[in-house]
Amino acid sequence: MQGMVYLVGAGPGDYKLISVKAVEYIKEADTIVYDRLADDRLLAYARPDVELIYVGKASSAHTMRQEDINQLLVDLAKAGKKVVRLKGGDPFVFGRGGEEALKLVENNLPFEIVPGITSAISVPAYAGIPVTHRGVATSFAVITGHEDPTKAESSMKWDKLATGVDTLVFLMGVENLPYITEQLIKNGRAADTPAAVIRWGTKPEQTVLVTTVGQAAKDVAEQGIKPPAIFIVGDVVNLREDLAWFDRKPLFGKNILVTRAREQASALTAKLEALGAQCLEAPSIKIVPPDSYTEIDKAIQELNTYNWLILTSVNGVDYFFNRLTQGNKDARALAGLKIAAIGIQTANRLMEHGIKADIIPAEFRAEGIIDALDGKIGHGDRILIPRALVARDILPEKLTELGAYVNVVPAYKTVTADTDGTTLAEKIAAGKIDLITFTSSSTVTNLLSLLGPNGAELVSKTKVACIGPITAGTCLENNINPDVVAEEFTISGLVEAILKM
Repeated sequence: MQGMVYLVGAGPGDYKLISVKAVEYIKEADTIVYDRLADDRLLAYARPDVELIYVGKASSAHTMRQEDINQLLVDLAKAGKKVVRLKGGDPFVFGRGGEEALKLVENNLPFEIVPGITSAISVPAYAGIPVTHRGVATSFAVITGHEDPTKAESSMKWDKLATGVDTLVFLMGVENLPYITEQLIKNGRAADTPAAVIRWGTKPEQTVLVTTVGQAAKDVAEQGIKPPAIFIVGDVVNLREDLAWFDRKPLFGKNILVTRAREQASALTAKLEALGAQCLEAPSIKIVPPDSYTEIDKAIQELNTYNWLILTSVNGVDYFFNRLTQGNKDARALAGLKIAAIGIQTANRLMEHGIKADIIPAEFRAEGIIDALDGKIGHGDRILIPRALVARDILPEKLTELGAYVNVVPAYKTVTADTDGTTLAEKIAAGKIDLITFTSSSTVTNLLSLLGPNGAELVSKTKVACIGPITAGTCLENNINPDVVAEEFTISGLVEAILKM
């Protein structure tokens, strides 16, 4: 069976700038052949059984030669594979996609091109520099800053480029900046022409150096700017002063560790990244089924014997309704039950199942919950609490003191995630993390377990933000003083508290 190759542009760096079609093909791929500039988070869209082949392509340090990459694509297609060749930027803008496509044509193999957003226009845009602007620039050129080294002589028409185009964008040109600027000046471009060097454009670690053509090489050398970076020349650079937006976001440049379970981390990450942060998702916990569903299944079959159902988390809601369905029941089985949802997020998830909670205690403190239920729970009431296998016992104890019968059944359990604790500890020790977020007590205890015996000492070296007082209390029990404790115990409340730091 003949395969298919998709030459896919991954965009300039911000992984969210990839096209819908590109994501579709990544999801379907048998094999993904990817470059250094393609964000690893794009690989999260792939199937669990996908074959991943990294081919490097860093400046002057290629993991695999281009000729070998071309042949690899041929071999994979001949083997019947559906292949995504994931390339930074656009395949046809200095991406050597044409060479790869021609090799496939030579072997009568089918292919498709999926354009990507080129860094030539997107990186300046993220720096607040439009490549064209009425009254300032009506033309722009995209130029390689690194010509084919096998060519006998340069094909650059410097005499025409230097003054014939308003805005010049050089890709991969940082290492050749002395030569590029020398040629521009020699061929008529004024040395005081505004210029900018933008490194890791569109990503949270983006840095922008505003300079001039005459000063650029010296400034780059002094500041030690390395690839990947672009060099842009023209009066449009002056517009950055007014149009800069990305690097003015409130959390821009902050490296934040998100410790939530992987399946839940995206909500917090999305909010933080929207504010300019660079998030490292390093789950300290993993949500898994309990050792046995016997207890919760039995309770579900006897729901009509209970007066109250108390759901303490989003996970509790999800696992409870999953077992409800497995028991051949639906929301109608809850008729006659009073339901308490601890926290707004738990209540919102409950609403997704068409159930509105009767009571929503604002916080997961036993005292707060008891206050909310005061006068509503009668002596002898039967209460079902499906929750994590290991959880604090104070709530059922307080309810029992009120004369209620409380049945706590394991709906799920939290275990330590398989995150690389050693690498994480090294990042924290090196000061590469500005803030650690904790969204539950288990994220605290499991992160400390991942980091090893010096975990608490390491965590104390950086700032810590907790979703609420219970989580903060767990930090204090481990000699960690939280810098931020959210007033509203939700993801949005946590983000709001971080912004006030």
